Amino acid sequence: MSFPFYIARRYTISRSKSTAVNIITGIASLGIFVSTAALFIILSVFSGLRDFSLSFANTTDPDLKIGPKTGKSFLVTPNQEKQLKAIKDIAVYSPVAQERVMFSYEDKGHVAYLKGVDTLYNRVTPMDSTLLGGTRWFKMYTGQVVAGYGVFHKLSLGLFDLNRALEVFVPKAGKGTIDSAEEGFNTQELIVVGIYSINEDVDNQYVYCSIDLAQDLLQYKRNQYTAIEMRLVPGANENKVRKQLEAIFNNSLTIKNRAQLNDSLYKMLNAENLVTYLFCSLVVVLTLFCLAGALIMLILDKKENIKTLYNLGAEVKSLRRIFFYQGIFITALGTFFGLILAVIIVILQQQFSLLMITESMAYPAALLFENVIIVVVTIFTLGILASRIAAGRVGEALLEN
Repeated sequence: MSFPFYIARRYTISRSKSTAVNIITGIASLGIFVSTAALFIILSVFSGLRDFSLSFANTTDPDLKIGPKTGKSFLVTPNQEKQLKAIKDIAVYSPVAQERVMFSYEDKGHVAYLKGVDTLYNRVTPMDSTLLGGTRWFKMYTGQVVAGYGVFHKLSLGLFDLNRALEVFVPKAGKGTIDSAEEGFNTQELIVVGIYSINEDVDNQYVYCSIDLAQDLLQYKRNQYTAIEMRLVPGANENKVRKQLEAIFNNSLTIKNRAQLNDSLYKMLNAENLVTYLFCSLVVVLTLFCLAGALIMLILDKKENIKTLYNLGAEVKSLRRIFFYQGIFITALGTFFGLILAVIIVILQQQFSLLMITESMAYPAALLFENVIIVVVTIFTLGILASRIAAGRVGEALLEN
């Protein structure tokens, strides 16, 4: 054990004869302890809120989605479909035909997306798990649809109402003037058999139907789609799958993962996390200035001891290391116990819902190892900086006075 390390350990364990120095050192240690716990708890809560926000996207968005680079739709040849099925890293895929259309019900109108999907769609994204009680998913090759709660509420729809059908108006492709609704729109009467509820944005945007119905309304061929949504095998190599898809479709389609499909949401959440971290780090900086002040007080308190060590042959560099190491010790102790307290609080929140957002919803908190690393690196970086600044006060000027 080196001489500075040994002395620093003794100074950390033993109490000073000066009550003021002991109080200041205690305040600095307490500050590091509380700052560490607060930083970890806040990061855990924001991680929980991030996971909670993204859980909605995980329900509605696939692992990968391919769509046309130009235009609204693309054709899939039998050979391409055969190659698509041969990709082992794709667990299941589902073609989609969707368009923004007009829905009408008893003189009420609402613009939303009609999304035609096949029987495998619920294996790609578990939309059937979001159905409200008493409702069901539509049957294929029928005029049945599943509407979002927002659409259902805005149009005051009825379930299984054969006397008052929901009408959909899909614009026809073409040029020239339109003299009647029949010339400008394909129409179809639909029967609402299910209601899903995810969040307000999604609930207001989508009405799901059989893909053949959507293709007929859009005047698409049976192998013509607006997108293909995929769920990958757990642990699959996404980049490898991308290259295989690009080879199959000759780079003519766009390929997006869940993060790219929700680019603005991810950017917003990451920005909020960064701002929160920087704000909390500023508080930690102020706390660690207390550490620097406490170390300077300790240096003044141990001035005579430092002179004795210097006269016995200790170098100034070694004397500085004593207080540098002591600052590291105080930082390490405060960080260790602060993390223990913070982890306990986060676990208690997860298990017993100590703090609630609403009567039925607790503040989400995620216990992530990466947050531990962030906290430790932040506290130790600032603690080392504060300790080095304070230890720099030990110099020949101090020893000569």
